[in-house]
Amino acid sequence: MNHLPLIIKREYLTKVRNKSFIVMTFLSPLIFVGIFALVAYLSNINNDTVRKISVLDESGIFVNEFNSTPHMQYNMLSGIQVQDAKKIAENGEIYGLLYIPKTESLDELSKKITFYSEDSPSLSLMNDINNLLEDRVNTLKLKEAGIDSETIRNLHINISANQETFQGKETSKLGSGLKLIFGGAAGYLLFMFIIIYGNMIMRSVIEEKTSRVIEVIISSVKPRTLLLGKIFGTTLAGITQFIVWVVLIMVLMTVVTSLFGIDASAGSPSQQVLENSVNGGTQQIMQDVMLEINNLPVTNLIIMFILFFIGGYLLYASLYASVGAAVDSETDTQQFMMPILMPLILAVYVGFFTVIDNPHGAVSQVFSYIPFTSPVVMLMRIPFGVPLWQQLISVFILFATFIAMVWFAAKIYRVGILMYGKKPTYKEIFKWLKY
Repeated sequence: MNHLPLIIKREYLTKVRNKSFIVMTFLSPLIFVGIFALVAYLSNINNDTVRKISVLDESGIFVNEFNSTPHMQYNMLSGIQVQDAKKIAENGEIYGLLYIPKTESLDELSKKITFYSEDSPSLSLMNDINNLLEDRVNTLKLKEAGIDSETIRNLHINISANQETFQGKETSKLGSGLKLIFGGAAGYLLFMFIIIYGNMIMRSVIEEKTSRVIEVIISSVKPRTLLLGKIFGTTLAGITQFIVWVVLIMVLMTVVTSLFGIDASAGSPSQQVLENSVNGGTQQIMQDVMLEINNLPVTNLIIMFILFFIGGYLLYASLYASVGAAVDSETDTQQFMMPILMPLILAVYVGFFTVIDNPHGAVSQVFSYIPFTSPVVMLMRIPFGVPLWQQLISVFILFATFIAMVWFAAKIYRVGILMYGKKPTYKEIFKWLKY
């Protein structure tokens, strides 16, 4: 193990001095920010589009119901046939025609209303139109039944139950959403980090093996030491690149948004909701958000994120390194990648479809202890409140499995690193473990 620091330093410097590594370190944030700026710019253009809709209301029920907005202009038609209205809309700069026929009953009317357009309209547009029509028709239906719709609205009471833990801590309805965002982001970040930098370790092993450099190194260094050095060195290089990405993306996004006046949230549903819920509504949302952020165990989240992030990556990195040692080219790795990726993919699915629904259920708990899925699943469970002893047990199992996996991976690494010209099978790799 005396050579371990030297190997780590060599691997780290080899990676960070590589031209492609340097180029991608600085080019990736530029591409990311460029895509962000392009999407935001196109969204702003899309939001500036004014849609003109003609309304032919033969029933006379909705004459005063359609009010134009900055992005939606309604033109009420009268005294013409529907076929003529369709030709006018089709030949002019009209987005669509809403045809409301005259019928004998409201029930019949609800089935006869038609929206004509050149292509399929957006779901949000049709929802807005349908809601407007539905409100008016329901109001008239209540009047036909001799019921005052305004009285019903006044008698309607909205209930939002207060949320509080048994220990007396207040929570809000936004709590689950914030916890889900953090857990999902943490799990997905680990998932991507493992895939990107695990492949980097695997390619590094394959390159040294094919160039026969490994034969010189292995003569003075034990395979296990070399394996650990590659894992730790590449990990440090990956963390360095990740930190540079975060810093550059934050700086570039600040510069781009200030220079070009891009509003990333313009036109988004959340932004529109906030604009509509002025004064008290917006203030209440902000209060709920701050309340939930204060209730989150931030220190616990950060510490456990680091531990699971490191443990999960090291575990999978040892598997990637052993695969790289077993093959001669990157194309030969495909048969061995599926068993490695399947637990990761399973962890993401379990996290999003099980933890979200019941973070303390049996399935969630079991997968948060299995070392190949615990980094993702436990990270998604922690924001919802997991006892510290469960977290510590999961961390212990994860790092213990990493140590055991390094022992197995080193056996594969020791034999496979000197094997050339033959594609190994699972049976042969199993034999290597016995050497």
